[in-house]
Amino acid sequence: MPLPVSRLALIALGLLGATMTVLAAARERHEGSDLESIASLDVPRYLGAWYEIAKYPNRFQKQCDRDTTAHYSLQPGGGIQVINRCRRADGRIDEAVGSARQIGPADSPKLEVRFAPGWLSFLPMVWGDYWVIDLDPDFQLAAVSEPKREYLWILSRTPTVPRLAMAGLLDRLSRQGFDVNRLEATKHTR
Repeated sequence: MPLPVSRLALIALGLLGATMTVLAAARERHEGSDLESIASLDVPRYLGAWYEIAKYPNRFQKQCDRDTTAHYSLQPGGGIQVINRCRRADGRIDEAVGSARQIGPADSPKLEVRFAPGWLSFLPMVWGDYWVIDLDPDFQLAAVSEPKREYLWILSRTPTVPRLAMAGLLDRLSRQGFDVNRLEATKHTR
């Protein structure tokens, strides 16, 4: 005997509600846990050249084939200049110049970065979160992300990282809720 339409609607709504509850709980387990940055950042020690060792693939680096680097330097007035470079598959160099600023106190590991023109810096949407979430005591190996964990970069002062140091970092990133299997290694030819 067929069920009345109202009873089918109640069953469908119940199933939909149960599904939404399960999905929300799964999302909350991952996204609900706050991303932890390092306790503090000595910006002058962090400045200089860094090699990208690995990253979560992203749309704004699709053209990059190898030799990706970031260089941070102080600007007059206390801001930080950011110069990101990579080599395309055809050998040409791609360069993006931007600015970064700390959020909070002078030792805050939470920064914002923008690559839009300076005259647009008053718009909040041109700034992206740049949180240092892991950094070795010698400032040789770092991990950078943002609160939603959509982006992740592993940076090093050298183009290669010792196996044990990398394994330790990947373990710490996993414990912070990152899927380290999504990381894409960056090739370096120098």
